[in-house]
Amino acid sequence: MFFKKWRRRALLAQPFPQAWQRILDQKVPYYQVLPEADKQELRGHITVFLDEKHFEGAGGLTLTEEMKVVVAAQACVLLLHRKTDYYPTLSSIILYPSSYQAPHTVVLPGGVVAEDPQARLGESWGMGAVVLAWDNVLQSARNIHDGRNLVFHEFAHQLDEEDGTANGRPVLRLKTQYAEWAKVLSGEFEVLGELAAEHKKTLIDPYGAANPAEFFAVITETFFEKPIQLRDKHPQLYTQLKLFYQQDPAQLFQN
Repeated sequence: MFFKKWRRRALLAQPFPQAWQRILDQKVPYYQVLPEADKQELRGHITVFLDEKHFEGAGGLTLTEEMKVVVAAQACVLLLHRKTDYYPTLSSIILYPSSYQAPHTVVLPGGVVAEDPQARLGESWGMGAVVLAWDNVLQSARNIHDGRNLVFHEFAHQLDEEDGTANGRPVLRLKTQYAEWAKVLSGEFEVLGELAAEHKKTLIDPYGAANPAEFFAVITETFFEKPIQLRDKHPQLYTQLKLFYQQDPAQLFQN
């Protein structure tokens, strides 16, 4: 633990590489809307993240510095203003060039178990890895107003899973917050499920109605990319996310 803290302090004392700065300026528009203090904090988080996490190309993808910085920048947006250990259970980020096939087990009538591969853009493994499709990472990084961001989504799962369970309830700062968190999020989750079943248009992606873990990941995307709409239409939900992330992104988009 001492060595880790010492190494992080040493990393944060180093100048931020100019090549990484150019990547942020050109490929991560969300970085541009942050106030200067947050930009500085984010650069520090990126430096530590890239030092501690292993990146791996899959499906024929050749990794580049740009890929690593773009992923790290978005992942670290979720860490701003909070005490963090940089996704402690995460060791690797695996990048595919585009959507990839992942094994999926289904139980057929009669109890027969079969493998049914699914095309995916990303997934978060509770202990060890996040898998991402690079073309979607880049596309969602470009558009910071559509409410969809693959990196935000999968790394929200990582935050959710830090207590060992993917249940839509990440580790909160205070024990007194859990009751209100459960009340607000369970109510909003239930309403989204009802609206999704009726195929009604919703601000929150109806995919969030799949289960509480997906709900938390989806509302994280909405919180950072459509914060004004979320604040206006779901004020209690916005407040809970604001308390958890210690950020108020609606202020960024109002200025």
